[in-house]
Parts: sequence; C-alpha cells; structure tokens
Amino acid sequence: MVWKIYLLTVKIHFMSNSKLTADDIAHIAKLANLQIKDSEVETFSSQLSSILDYVNALQKVDTKRVEETSVVTGLKNVFAPNEIDSNRTLSQNEALSNTKHKIDGYFQVPAVIAKE
Repeated sequence: MVWKIYLLTVKIHFMSNSKLTADDIAHIAKLANLQIKDSEVETFSSQLSSILDYVNALQKVDTKRVEETSVVTGLKNVFAPNEIDSNRTLSQNEALSNTKHKIDGYFQVPAVIAKE
C-alpha cells in the first residue's frame, strides 16, 4: 500500500514537472534497497527528474493511430530443429567413463539442499 501511495506522489511530481526532493530520492533509494551517499542525492534528483520529464513528454505524444507492435526489427526467432544428433551423443557408460564418483549409473555430486 505504501509503495502505491509513493508512486502516486512520484506521478504528481512527474505531471507537474517539478524536481524530486532529497526526501523523494532517499525514499526511492530505501524502496530499491540502495545505499546512496548524501553527496549523490542532488545528482540522482536531477537525473531522475530529467527522466520523469522525458517520460512526461512521451505521455503527451498522440499514439491513437499507431498500431501496437512488439517487434520492430523484422527479425524472427530462429530455432534449431529439436532432433537428436547421434554423432554427438554419448552412451551412459561413455559419459560415466571418466568419473570416479558414480552411483547406480549416475554421476554422484555433493548435496546442494541440506536436510532439515
């Protein structure tokens, strides 16, 4: 709930083109779990305010006649066929042939999940 209220506060700043305050920057840093120095607050305030001003300018662009799109490059995903190349595979025995640590036909590795 608190973050929604804060986002509303940022939106009000954003819509009014006012610069974010040091308190705003400190709060944003806290929400993002960032530690910033007092000397960095002014820099971040200026930079984030500029970003919000730019987004505000983009919000004003009329896009009613622009088709929605997700890909603008014209490129398509190219996937290799999902086929097994028997020339590049090992049998179970071949795969296990160079390990000292095997058990019941499988690689034996240290436990990753501790028992509770």
